[in-house]
Amino acid sequence: MLGLFGKPFIDLSPLLPSEPLPELHEEICLGLSQVPLDYTGGSHRSMGIMPAARRAEAVADYGEVIRAMTPAEFATFRSLAERPEAIAPQAQLEDSFGEERAIPLSRRQMMWLQIRFGVYFPWKGYVELIPNRSWEGKADPNGKRFTRLALSFFPKTVQFVKSLPFEHIGRCNIMGVFGNDYGTVHRDGDPAEQAAPDEFITFCPNGDKRLFLYDEARALELPIDSRFYWFNDFDYHGVERAPHFRYSVRVDGVFTAEFRERIMKQVEQATS
Repeated sequence: MLGLFGKPFIDLSPLLPSEPLPELHEEICLGLSQVPLDYTGGSHRSMGIMPAARRAEAVADYGEVIRAMTPAEFATFRSLAERPEAIAPQAQLEDSFGEERAIPLSRRQMMWLQIRFGVYFPWKGYVELIPNRSWEGKADPNGKRFTRLALSFFPKTVQFVKSLPFEHIGRCNIMGVFGNDYGTVHRDGDPAEQAAPDEFITFCPNGDKRLFLYDEARALELPIDSRFYWFNDFDYHGVERAPHFRYSVRVDGVFTAEFRERIMKQVEQATS
């Protein structure tokens, strides 16, 4: 694992306020019961971002499923899109479908992929509070804002996110995992291509979503037991299975210089 400043992850709990979390938990739970929930994470294997020893956990991967469809099946898949006419027949063999790609999946397509082909979507309680078109642009604030849905159903959460120590925010999502599901182990990029760790804050108001880092060389899982944390998302990571619904909120952007300094002081104190 690359980690951050010599540590597997940074526990941000000493640096951020925990008092609002119970109230945010109540708002988020109520909001999630009233808004459309999206799926995400169903193509980690075909994206090539899973460690070899954990690839079977992806079960059926929608990237693989789409490429293997018969012409009749792909015609059905196209018909379920928001704009079927925008999908060319030859697009079946291109890696262009799904989250933060050229052709997003519609809710109907995701449901059909799950029901007809057994595609496994780990995160079925996914809500974009600040949508993002590409992974590479998740820290870019240009043209982005909280959705009307976010402002209507999650106003306290929006205000809390705005109060976090970022120069600007480019992406904000609620990441929910349903009972008995798990987050497939993956990494969000190739470490060889990383110039610097992406800056983000994950917070877990209820404290029960156990994300873990995966050390491929030692086949070891390292749980992150914190309500606020930052890790290097170019390291492999996943979410433990549990019998109940769990969620966290991830906020991507650029930290303030002051917050970056506070993090470094905390790291220095922990290693001294």
